Amino acid sequence: MSARALVALLRDPVRASALAESEWNGIISAARAERLLGTLAVRLEGVDVPDPVSAILADAQLDAEREKRIALWEANRAAAALAPLGLEPILLKGAAYAAAGLRAGKGRMIGDLDILVPRDRLDEAEAALLAAGWEWVKPDPYDDAYYRRWMHELPPLIHRERDRMIDVHHTILPLTARPRPDAAALITQSVELGGGLLVLSQEDRVLHAVAHMMADGDLSGGLRNLWDIRCLLADIEDKSALDRRAAHHGLTAHLARARRLVAHVYGDGLRLTFADRLFVRRLLSRDAWGQDSRKWLGLAFYIRSHLLRMPPLMLMRHLWTKWRKGHRPA
Repeated sequence: MSARALVALLRDPVRASALAESEWNGIISAARAERLLGTLAVRLEGVDVPDPVSAILADAQLDAEREKRIALWEANRAAAALAPLGLEPILLKGAAYAAAGLRAGKGRMIGDLDILVPRDRLDEAEAALLAAGWEWVKPDPYDDAYYRRWMHELPPLIHRERDRMIDVHHTILPLTARPRPDAAALITQSVELGGGLLVLSQEDRVLHAVAHMMADGDLSGGLRNLWDIRCLLADIEDKSALDRRAAHHGLTAHLARARRLVAHVYGDGLRLTFADRLFVRRLLSRDAWGQDSRKWLGLAFYIRSHLLRMPPLMLMRHLWTKWRKGHRPA
């Protein structure tokens, strides 16, 4: 599996010098598919690799730097739009890692801008962003109503001129999810960066990444998310403070699993539960073409992700509505 070869290089970059040129195609394909190519390039700095591979990695670092600049500019524009309201957006995910200069941001590819604002100020924030040039992405009334009633964020917005998306969160998991993280605590413990921007506290950054991967998604692109968690965990100085914070947010079991997976995939290994092994198989399913080689397992995690988000009866109604509208899982 090329995903395994990719993980081995991220774990131990020195291995790269012993690889044959024929092995690189699969590794690069897997890294592209997982959006880890820029991260791999950073990890392999100073390591001897074939010239064609070196050129690809150099381009990946340039792409990552470009995405970082764009993300930070978008964050600046969002902050400017919200400043008249006295609102300072809390950056989440990749933009937060880049703005705070964290190791998780080194070489990381950044897509949409994710921000967090208080739920009782969502309407004001949305109006300010719409006035500043962002527009709704989802015109379907059902999708719009679903987001506003049940999700942890507004329907996504895209800027009409810059074609960049922004996701405005009011908490970190859907309102129908079983864990109910304390959104007010996330906000009150956030950290000032300057320039009208904030980031989550050190512990909450870990727990947001854990919640996003373990309690919400289907593990698509999971190797990058797990790498984020690995890097964020390495920054934690007080492990007991992280444990206490996880208990406060109802994420203790999710954090424990994330730690086991990080240790197994990117560390020296750790005894896994049976369920953990299914997670590992899902994470390492990329083949030499960068494609998912275990479609059945991907479907199972897709179903799991929906079961995590809502009770069974609500899920059946939701999936039936989406099916009638032509939505099919990828």
